[in-house]
Amino acid sequence: MESKHGVCVVLLSFFIFTSHQCCATGINATQTASLSVNASKNPARNIPKSLFGISFEEINHSGAGGLWAELVNNRGFEAGGQNTPSNISPWTVIGDESSIIVSTDRSSCFDRNIVALQMEVLCDSCGQNICPEGGVGVYNPGFWGMNIEMGKTYKVSFYVRSLQPIDLSVSLIGSKLQTLATSDIQDDDVSEWTQKEILLEAQESDTNSRLQLTTSRKCTIWLDQVSAMPLDTHLGHGFRQDLFDMLAVLKPGFIRFPGGSFVEGDWLVNAFRWRETIGSWEERPGHFNDVWQYWTDDGLGYFEYLQLAEDLGASPVWVFNSGISRNDQVDTPIIQPFVQDILDAIEFARGDPSSKWGALRADMGHPEPFDLQYVAVGNQDCWNKNYRGNYMKFYTAIKGGYPDIKIVSNCDGSAQPSDLPADLYDFHVYTNANSMFAMTHNFDQTSRNGPKAFVSEYAVNGNDAGGGNLYKALAEAAFLLGLERNSEVVEMASNAPLFVNVNDRRFNPDAIVFDSSMVYGTPSYWMQHIFKESNGAILLDSNLQSGPSSLLASAISWTNPDDDNNYVRIKVVNFGSSRVNLNVSIDGLDNKSIEAAASTLTTLTSGKVMDENSFNQPKKVAPVTNALENASNRMNIMLPPYSLTAMDLLRKSNVIQAEESDGATNHTSSTSDGQPGRPE
Repeated sequence: MESKHGVCVVLLSFFIFTSHQCCATGINATQTASLSVNASKNPARNIPKSLFGISFEEINHSGAGGLWAELVNNRGFEAGGQNTPSNISPWTVIGDESSIIVSTDRSSCFDRNIVALQMEVLCDSCGQNICPEGGVGVYNPGFWGMNIEMGKTYKVSFYVRSLQPIDLSVSLIGSKLQTLATSDIQDDDVSEWTQKEILLEAQESDTNSRLQLTTSRKCTIWLDQVSAMPLDTHLGHGFRQDLFDMLAVLKPGFIRFPGGSFVEGDWLVNAFRWRETIGSWEERPGHFNDVWQYWTDDGLGYFEYLQLAEDLGASPVWVFNSGISRNDQVDTPIIQPFVQDILDAIEFARGDPSSKWGALRADMGHPEPFDLQYVAVGNQDCWNKNYRGNYMKFYTAIKGGYPDIKIVSNCDGSAQPSDLPADLYDFHVYTNANSMFAMTHNFDQTSRNGPKAFVSEYAVNGNDAGGGNLYKALAEAAFLLGLERNSEVVEMASNAPLFVNVNDRRFNPDAIVFDSSMVYGTPSYWMQHIFKESNGAILLDSNLQSGPSSLLASAISWTNPDDDNNYVRIKVVNFGSSRVNLNVSIDGLDNKSIEAAASTLTTLTSGKVMDENSFNQPKKVAPVTNALENASNRMNIMLPPYSLTAMDLLRKSNVIQAEESDGATNHTSSTSDGQPGRPE
């Protein structure tokens, strides 16, 4: 993912549809089209199990303040840098200068997180300078407010030191300054750094709460590494459950992480470094995400990303820094330490528990190796002067130690073969809706030999996309139909960006929108639901005839793993302003083998093509499923204007098997005057 000041791939449309502003105001006359599907054995072929997945980047506070459920922002007081005095924002002082003085020093017990917070409490519970009611101290508002829910328990952990006895109140406070939960900590001897852990059960709910630590006793207290986590994270692994669920229901074939430009950094000093993000969270130094301009404590680190992939049942795709940032780079003759760093990372993920780095993984609670099968060397770096030389160093070393790992190059091979050895090549596209629709044909002429395509970032952006609308989703659906059709040369694809916290939109639009307590999917998110069954399915030959150029279609045979029922699914994108009466004929499937009563019709559409979802209307544009009452091998389906339609015909028996052949395969065809765009 490039920053908003960068340029990814800009495509010019070679054709123009009727303006969507006009189309939204009226519906043209009904058009007709015919679609034939061959449901017999030939020439069906397997779609990769990994075809459709997700791409996670630490952008828009996707992780810090998002998927990673840590409630405290700047928990180690390191965001202001390791020089003191430093900025402790968003921590805020409770009390005036006559009652408390707050500063930072370099006295922490953690060598890699040396900054600690010092509270010099000047007031007391008695005497001339009496502390205000409730005491003095500091509070942390989290990431635009902490969501505290009644009945739920939160684990608060921190390190404390003082030369005097302490009497601290640890509280969750609501937006109206009401106490949601509180606990007192008294200790006569904390002259050495001491960890304190407490469980707070909320008595009320508030979506804009804060954590505060206060005292009414005159003393000097040092604090460090303050954390607050809900106990109900996914499997206790630290992932916010509602955001995790949004990913899990997509059934992603893979998850690419942790970026994107986040991997590169504006400067190498701020690039993501895996070994700085493992081990106990107190020992992680964190770093400034200089591309997207915010601090991350790196609680969501390399280990957690691998755990996330495992929890989702998705193949991890790790993108690592190739010795190149957006502004500086390492020359190839001195890249070897970076290469060894990556080999160590792979050993951490895959090594035996008896190995050096495998043992550390086991100590973190995961003795079994993670199933790391894909790595990507850099992000959008092919044009950099040192990329090819650096890439070859990484490629040779990784293949020498792990020949089964598939390596992704940044050098596009869709238009012509790349001169770099690779298993896959990365392909990014951000463009307008019409160009994205035309790109359904982008891989039609790509060589069937050589590396496969990894379309790791695709999205309609700009004015066509709004904040994430139906128009964007349909153009992307058309693109995915082309990837499905060309899935013998496209192995993986993912939309980007994945998440956005509404309080920090660094890149727009995004698939999933959230704040501290709510979440909704944009139309593009719901569009991806209709493609999730394609992973590992069988692609059927289909052909659109005599229809408008705004129509695209595909057909698959897929099996529901929950009940082993097998379906023929036909997907059709209508990117035009007219309804279309589609005549569907399916060869190789007679009516006796169709369970009409259990067949369904799913439609993604809305009253206006620019409609979006919101917190108030989270499913204004979302798939609607109804019974397909006329399910048959010969049927007519009315397609709404600007819609994605999926017909699922339940088959009584599984009779379709894909060809196990490396030979040429027939491909789904469609009528369109659009020309395929090519990335630069």
